[in-house]
Amino acid sequence: MIILGIETSCDETAASVVKDGRIILSNIISSSAKIFEEYGGVVPEIASRKHVEYILPVIDRAIKEAGIKREDIDAIAVTYGPGLIGALLVGVTAAKALAASLNIPLIPVNHLKGHIAANYLTHKELKPPFVCLLISGGHTNILDIQGYDDIKILGGTRDDAVGEVYDKVGRVMGLVYPGGPKIDKLAKEGNPEAISFPRTKFRDNVFDFSFSGLKTAVINYIHSKEQKNEDYSKEDVAASFQKAVTDVLVDNVFETKSKKIVVAGGVAANKGLREALNKRAAKENTEVFYPDIHLCTDNAAMIASAAYYINKEDFDINADASPDM
Repeated sequence: MIILGIETSCDETAASVVKDGRIILSNIISSSAKIFEEYGGVVPEIASRKHVEYILPVIDRAIKEAGIKREDIDAIAVTYGPGLIGALLVGVTAAKALAASLNIPLIPVNHLKGHIAANYLTHKELKPPFVCLLISGGHTNILDIQGYDDIKILGGTRDDAVGEVYDKVGRVMGLVYPGGPKIDKLAKEGNPEAISFPRTKFRDNVFDFSFSGLKTAVINYIHSKEQKNEDYSKEDVAASFQKAVTDVLVDNVFETKSKKIVVAGGVAANKGLREALNKRAAKENTEVFYPDIHLCTDNAAMIASAAYYINKEDFDINADASPDM
């Protein structure tokens, strides 16, 4: 089964052709991230306009690089949410038009399920059940995956998502957007024990997260140093902040006692987190799976893969900025 995936939930315009849910024939991404460096984050109106500009050339290139014709496509998959509503509408509209013109099924895909499916493209033999740590700019969840489309939320963030906190801390540190990769790189040069930043743990649900207190503590530390004209080490701040984040992420997901953990979302690319998870997994005899680095951030291959396993067509779907999983 050959599926063309389309992804436009944020600032990446992406299209991909995937065979049988596991084999990538093409994976094209046109990112607007460079444009948003000067703004310190994504500007929804600009992102939407860029999607309109990029969407058709990206789809055409994905089909061409896959070595197929439009008539070879069995179904169209598209992200319908969550994400920026204007950006989503561009992808959904393009997907509907193409599916109608080819008279083939349209399969709507939840963006978060797409992130989980990125692991199926990397690990060809991976299949449920497993526990998933889903960590991105907008979401932080621990999920019980009993089947490809049988997902239960065990825990989530009660305030900021982990990727969002990375970007906000990065901005205060004067790092170019997005802050996550820059902090990860700086952390390698710093001392993770230099500064004691807080960790939040809940008694009523050990799988839940809270990062707003940590974010505030880091920002207050930086502002205090700057107001007193005192020098501070950005490397130590990055390392201590990242240690606080990874401690909580690792502790909470290992509370599930699962022996098979899958990590998904943009923050899954964080090298410090991978090291911490692998270290804990070795102690507890647990398997941990990650997507290839280029599949951690938003892409259309993961959307096409998820569609293969969901396979529920719905031509009446519309963009939805914050749908349930």
